[in-house]
Amino acid sequence: MGILLTVSAVKLLGLAAGGVLAADAVLAMLGFGALNYLPVVLSASVFISLLLTLSRCWRESEMVVWFASGVSITRFIRPVLTFAAPLSLLVALMSLIISPWALQQRSVYQNRLDSRDDVSLVAPGVFRESKNSDQVFFVDALSDQETQVSNVFVQSVQSGKLGVTVAAKGFVRYTPSGDRFMVLLDGRRYEGTPGTPDYNYTNFSRAELRIEQRATKSSDSSSKGKSVIEILQNPTRENIAELHWRIGLPVSLLMLSLIAIPLSYVNTRSARSANLIIAILCYMIYYNFMSIAQSWTVTGRVNPVVGIWPVHLLFFGVFILMMSFRSGFGGLFRKGH
Repeated sequence: MGILLTVSAVKLLGLAAGGVLAADAVLAMLGFGALNYLPVVLSASVFISLLLTLSRCWRESEMVVWFASGVSITRFIRPVLTFAAPLSLLVALMSLIISPWALQQRSVYQNRLDSRDDVSLVAPGVFRESKNSDQVFFVDALSDQETQVSNVFVQSVQSGKLGVTVAAKGFVRYTPSGDRFMVLLDGRRYEGTPGTPDYNYTNFSRAELRIEQRATKSSDSSSKGKSVIEILQNPTRENIAELHWRIGLPVSLLMLSLIAIPLSYVNTRSARSANLIIAILCYMIYYNFMSIAQSWTVTGRVNPVVGIWPVHLLFFGVFILMMSFRSGFGGLFRKGH
């Protein structure tokens, strides 16, 4: 989680530095992203914790005593599921409810930020580029009541001509009809074509610029941000595939927890981290297969009823084969070999 949050924070801070994202939105977007990552990260945490615990039993020869006592490795299934089942329910809660809510709120929050006009984003002492990249704003300071600004600088490009406006003071004026105007006092404007002497110079005591209010965008219609009820009300291929993915996350946690039992085998004469490397590959293959099955469901290559369930059945079959092999391995100890 620390790695994911760090990478996300660096990306968001880069967007904020470039003026694409408001600085006050970084923490909110980071929180929404953390809620979205949490189900997958928790599944990995449970898988690795079980694997490390059971591997220690092999490394310290406790499994040898276990098998020599005539007990099968299958006896580990019940305590492992007892530990993993509540966490699987927690992952189900997050994947079905919390993560879609976080994505939806992030989309709504982003739309609100996009609908803010350029003037509302201006901060004292910071050059701010407009969202259309045709204007640059700068103000030196705000008044105590934050109603006026001083030493205003505005650079704009209109019809191929560069215009620079400077003013001693400025404020925003509201009309009864709801329109807003940026009022500049005691200023000058220079306008012309860079590289030529053709420039116009104008003094003004008062100038008003109309502030166009950006329309609020509709929320993201992606299936990732839809609730389960909205998905069931509109069962398209994309929505059904998303529902399979959400249900598949807690199921995959249970499957990985079971696979951790036979995968925890460690040969004391081999490298200590060999099984951990295999476990990481198994985890990556599992979730990549789920992603592929989800995309195939969206494109129609897989029936929506089937979805990603063949992936879970495949890994359950792998678990059965590995348990059969490890049970046979334990039988060697019971026979005195």
